Amino acid sequence: MKYIVCLLLFVSLDAFAQTDSKIYDIIQNISAERIKKDVKTLADFGTRHTLSDTVSNTRGIGAARRWIKSEFETISKDCNGCLEVFFQKNLVKKGENNRITKDVWVTNVVAVQRGSKYPNRYIIMSGDIDSRVSDPNNFSSDSPGANDNASGMAGAIEAARVLSKYSFESSIIYVGLSGEEQGLFGGKGLAEYAKANNWDIIGVLNNDMIGNIEGVDGVIDNRTFRIFSEPVPPTETERERASRRFYGGEVDGISRQLARYIFKTTKTYMPEMNPMMVYRLDRFGRGGHHRPFNDVGYAGVRIMEAHENYTQQHQDIRVEDGIAYGDTFEHVNFGYAQKLTAVNAICLASIASAPPSPSTVAIGGIVEPSAKLQWNKVDGAVGYKIYWRDTTSPTWDHSRYVGNVESFTLEGIVIDNYYFGVASVGKDGYESIVTFPNQILRE
Repeated sequence: MKYIVCLLLFVSLDAFAQTDSKIYDIIQNISAERIKKDVKTLADFGTRHTLSDTVSNTRGIGAARRWIKSEFETISKDCNGCLEVFFQKNLVKKGENNRITKDVWVTNVVAVQRGSKYPNRYIIMSGDIDSRVSDPNNFSSDSPGANDNASGMAGAIEAARVLSKYSFESSIIYVGLSGEEQGLFGGKGLAEYAKANNWDIIGVLNNDMIGNIEGVDGVIDNRTFRIFSEPVPPTETERERASRRFYGGEVDGISRQLARYIFKTTKTYMPEMNPMMVYRLDRFGRGGHHRPFNDVGYAGVRIMEAHENYTQQHQDIRVEDGIAYGDTFEHVNFGYAQKLTAVNAICLASIASAPPSPSTVAIGGIVEPSAKLQWNKVDGAVGYKIYWRDTTSPTWDHSRYVGNVESFTLEGIVIDNYYFGVASVGKDGYESIVTFPNQILRE
């Protein structure tokens, strides 16, 4: 009898496991060799500085972005035209800042894989096209930018190659952004374009340096990676800011929920990896291309290596005191870049396969022994899952699937001791990003 009870328990738990063999196939199909080949091609353009040559077919950012576009177009041909590929550009005038020394078209390369059910909902993976040496205004010297950021750009191309073989309910965008080193102009331009065209952006996964495993501190680590995310959007209202003082949520903005989703998905499908959530918009005093999207209210995070080597970033190529400076091809670890590309790909696939998140979640249960939640039902959801965690925990540690309902009471769970959220669940088990309560349930 004990054997039968244990077996039934195992089957019950397995029935609610959110795993899909398709995700494991995606992981297996990400190729380190193809990433290596693409990084080599990008590095061999000599320099990809934003202000560099745009006419040559072999050197400069013009040649690089045309090659990236051609790669996306080749991928599209292989999937019967499943990608919409185009340049999106903005003119940045001389003097915009001290790194723009002449008028320049900042040109992004965009590839859209249109969703079958929610074609105007987008999850975005970005890499940066441009590179630089020690002097940010030097646009003529060799600047291969192998890790920063040919690695992230090659990752976006490789994710497109693999995911274009599948169909998803929401749209996926793979994009090469320009002008990052000169002031995040490419991200700013695309964020403005998205707003003007009413894109419903679920989130931005900005990949900036995903190929280095040996840090300047001597640590070698091919498993850990960082996820940077801001706590709350800068676009929040004064009322939202004031309500946090009484109801909590200081670390529960939309970008932080996206980071938690990446953490959970990675630990589910790639348990050998060590995702490290960093409670900061970006590295101390520095910036990345997710920030312009954050600035206008979109969720966005930065995914990158855990251990940086500063002798290989923004450096003139030289040997000094026995140290080889410069961001060159031989320093990139392609097995690691493959892993981080796979992290991106499975998160893109999971989010694009899930129904939308509930837009409204109300919470109540003041001076009661139970927490009460209520939410709007979502098209495509077959049920909902309530998450909760200790207020000091970085991740959603407890959950309960509650079925296709629009309210639920967690008996015996005191509202004061935890934070809560709700995710919608699709027919194949894919979950949306968690929505943190944004209303108070009036009782």
